Amino acid sequence: MTRTNTTTTEAAPTTATAVKGRAATQSRPEPRPVEELKALAEAGARELAGDPENGVPEANPADVIRWVSRNFDTAACAVACSMADAALPHYVAQYQPGVDVLFLDTGYHFRETYDTRDEVARRVDVHIVDVLPEQTVEEQDAEFGKDLFARDPGLCCARRKVAPLKKSLKGYELWFTGVRRDEAPTRTNTPLITFDEKNGLVKVNPLAAWSFDDLLNYSRAFDVPVNPLLDQGYPSIGCQPCTRPVAEGEDPRAGRWAGSTKTECGLHT
Repeated sequence: MTRTNTTTTEAAPTTATAVKGRAATQSRPEPRPVEELKALAEAGARELAGDPENGVPEANPADVIRWVSRNFDTAACAVACSMADAALPHYVAQYQPGVDVLFLDTGYHFRETYDTRDEVARRVDVHIVDVLPEQTVEEQDAEFGKDLFARDPGLCCARRKVAPLKKSLKGYELWFTGVRRDEAPTRTNTPLITFDEKNGLVKVNPLAAWSFDDLLNYSRAFDVPVNPLLDQGYPSIGCQPCTRPVAEGEDPRAGRWAGSTKTECGLHT
């Protein structure tokens, strides 16, 4: 269902100061104790859930990000972005300019995905951080055999996405994701705010209630970089060898790991 109250009307940032890696001027504070972060996540979840039975709607993305800005230093936050689009980094940057944006550079991305990353770096007020696996594709091939993604996609994702992200999130207190409830049955109950036990920090999904159309409408309204593959039948974009176009009426994530039973890379499970 398309929501009508999700797109902010506030002015978008006009200055881009993105770089590869953390800016030398940013100093990340020492993370607060886990129990304090858990309590913050629980309080935020209650505050932003609304009371639909009594006509109080769930918070929109702007309200969610404002809540984060009141409770967390920008340097303590990170945005995970697959570079299918830059709606989430752009939205967060309106309230937390210069925020770190983590891009999981698996070594298998489409050329269009790398081009989108570079465009985001030029045009959005964020710091792009390229998160790399411990091994290059060639080194992984030498140890596990060529095309591990075809033989054991779970292990490939674990080595090239899940483990690098877990390592990169250390030292942050909170991460934003662009997970939406309409993407797949596995994401239907995505909360706005939760505590990520696996990674030990607060996890925020401000666009959870958005539809795919909401995302595109926001991108058009604010001239946000969008991966051109979205217009070529790829509503969900992963690594090139494991992603195919989606047919009319298919689940948006049906093109991911097509032909296998795998539906998630492990970042959000």
